[in-house]
This record gives sequence, C-alpha cells and structure tokens, in this order.
Amino acid sequence: MRPTGSLFVTGTDTDVGKTVVAAALTLGLDACYWKPIQAGHEPSTDTDTVRRWTGLPGPRFIPEAYRLRAAMSPHAAAALEGVEIDVARIVNTELPPARPVVIEGAGGLMVPLHKGALMVDLIGELRVPVILVARTGLGTLNHTLLSVSEMRRRSIPLVGVVLNGEEHESNRRAIEEYGDLRVLGRVPPLGVVDAASLRSAFEGLELP
Repeated sequence: MRPTGSLFVTGTDTDVGKTVVAAALTLGLDACYWKPIQAGHEPSTDTDTVRRWTGLPGPRFIPEAYRLRAAMSPHAAAALEGVEIDVARIVNTELPPARPVVIEGAGGLMVPLHKGALMVDLIGELRVPVILVARTGLGTLNHTLLSVSEMRRRSIPLVGVVLNGEEHESNRRAIEEYGDLRVLGRVPPLGVVDAASLRSAFEGLELP
C-alpha cells in the first residue's frame, strides 16, 4: 500500500520537465521523493538534483531500486550491466508511511523496462494516481492525447496534465477539450531552479 496522497509523475517524453514538476510537488506537498529507476548518473542523479533544488534533508529521499550508469532507456541501460529490472522488487519497496511520496518515472509511459514490461505496467502495479507532464509547444497534442488514451485504456487514475514551458493557450484548450481532462496548470521556464521558484511553481497548480 502506498502512503495516502502519493503521486506518480510521468511525462509524454524524456526532457519534458518531469523532475522540475516532481520537485515542486515534493516541496508543496511536504512529501518524500522517489525515483525507482535512474538511468544515467553523470554528473548527478535526479535524486541528487531534487535534493539540491529543494534543500530538503536526506531522509526525504528514498534510494533508487535501480541505479544504472548509462543514460539510455531503462531496459538498454540494465542490459549493459547484465541485470533485469524486476517490477515486483520496485512495487514491494517499503515506503515511509508518514508522508506522501512523489514517484518520478523514467521517460514516458511506453519506455521498456524489460522484455515483458513497460513503464506503464509499473505505474499500474504501483496503484498511485498519475500527473502527466507535457510540453506546451508543437507536437504536444499528439503525445499528450496518446498518453492519456493509454492510461485510460488501462484504468490508471489520471489526476491531470501539467504543462511545462512558454504559454501556448490554444494547445492547453485543445488538450482539455480533446482529452476531456483538466490541465492543472503551467510551469513557466524557471531562470533559477531553487526552493523559492519551485514553491512558486507549485502555487500556480490547481490540484484537486
């Protein structure tokens, strides 16, 4: 069982701003942060980055289940090290019960973990509501609506979409209309990423 209020942060693609959004949620919800699968850790891991940005103490950060060297899809990075990612091992990780946990995925929903499992399979097994992070600009409609469709097909609870980037109101309206969902808000480009800017970003979101 996951702690009450926990969330899984996934994205429509890599480099869409999942880590920034996850850090803002961790601060705003007074939560713990967990990246179960880290693929690539030079110059730092996402856990290291979120710790630096937020200034939260070490116990708020749950160790990765898999810490892989190569910055590649998890299945490929794991294969280079001769390991296979075990979804059950991740699902059975004991989490602190006192706080919600913000769980950050790797890549998008359909990223392979091993031959028999995708990232979306892990999300389904964790049974945690999802926030989907999407770009604001060109190409976001296809990626976002496909991601939403796949989660609905699998009956994965979707809290809503957080947009990341410069304002693009027509894309926001289209996502809400054609996706029949809420856009929870937009995180603008942050000149400096620190606790103050992350709290400001969190305050701009309309979480249910």
